[in-house]
Amino acid sequence: MKKITMFYLEDCPYCKNAFKAMEELKGQNPAYNEIERECIEEHEHADIAEQYDYWNVPTFFVGDEKVYESYFGHNYDTIFENVKKALDLAIA
Repeated sequence: MKKITMFYLEDCPYCKNAFKAMEELKGQNPAYNEIERECIEEHEHADIAEQYDYWNVPTFFVGDEKVYESYFGHNYDTIFENVKKALDLAIA
């Protein structure tokens, strides 16, 4: 399994949807619970965030590869699909 690194902002509605999707997906597939995740709040850990190439949150890296970066207007279904993609890549 590969580690997932997620960048988020506490007050971001897209990030809240990403966390909601992760919880829903973990309920659907117990294997997702085994994935090592590091969730980094961008404002609290700007020094870490600066080391990664992204502009928007939430952003998911699987290992060193960026696999999803949310953009303005992404709805819950789009976020859910991309969170699932990240989780599936992590357990592959």
